[in-house]
Amino acid sequence: MGSLESKLDAIDWQSVSESMNQKGYALISNILSGSQCKQLIIDYNNENLYRKTVVMERYRFGLGEYKYFEYPLPEIIRILRETIYPNLSPIANLWMKALKIDKSFPDTLKKLQSQCHHNNQSKPTPLILKYEKGGFNTLHQDLYGEVYFPMQAVLFLNEPNEDYTGGNFVLTQQIPRAQSKAIVLRPKKGDMLVFTTNFRPVKGIRGYYRATMKHGVSEIHSGERHTLGIIFHDAIN
Repeated sequence: MGSLESKLDAIDWQSVSESMNQKGYALISNILSGSQCKQLIIDYNNENLYRKTVVMERYRFGLGEYKYFEYPLPEIIRILRETIYPNLSPIANLWMKALKIDKSFPDTLKKLQSQCHHNNQSKPTPLILKYEKGGFNTLHQDLYGEVYFPMQAVLFLNEPNEDYTGGNFVLTQQIPRAQSKAIVLRPKKGDMLVFTTNFRPVKGIRGYYRATMKHGVSEIHSGERHTLGIIFHDAIN
C-alpha cells in the first residue's frame, strides 16, 4: 500500500482546493492501479467484507446494487479514508466560515468518528456499487445522520467504453431562482473524484450563498460498472 499512500501524498491539494471552491468537485487521475481495481471488483463477492447489501430497485434509488463495508475496513479503504480526510477538512472549514455556519470539522478522521459515535452514528459508510446494463442511480445525497462531512470521494474501477458504455457520473447544482445546472463527468479507471456531499458556497452579489448539490449515475448501456465510494462520516445505528 506504500505506492497508494505516496500517490495520495503527491496530490496537489491546493489545486484540489481551488477546484472544489470553483466547481464543487475535483478530478484526480490515476490513484488506484489496475490490479487494485481488479481486486476490489473480485472482493465484491466476498460477503465477509460487508455489513449490508442494498438492491436499489427495492427503495426506488435506481437499478443496481451496492454493499456497505464492515469494520475493520480493508486496508486500501482505510488508507484512502484516513489520508484524504485531513486534506479536505481545511476546505470544509473555509466553506462553513464563508456561509457563516457555526460548525467546524476536526483535523483527523478519528476525531470526526468520535463526533459521529457521540451522535449514535457508528456504522461504516464506505461502499462499493455495481451496475449492469440498464442500471442507474437517482440523484441523491449521502448524509446518514446529523453529523456529516460535506465532501466525499468516489473511485472508478472500470474503463469507460471498454468495460461499459453509458454510466456517466452526474452532478446537479441548484441555482436560486433559476433552473438547476447539470455537470456530466466520465472519469477513467483508477481515477478519483472528490465532490460536495450536500452544498457548497457560491459567491453572489450579497456575499456567499448555499448551492445545493446532488449526484447520481446515468443509465448503463452495456457491460458492468463498479465504483468505490469513500464517505467520511459514519451512519446512524
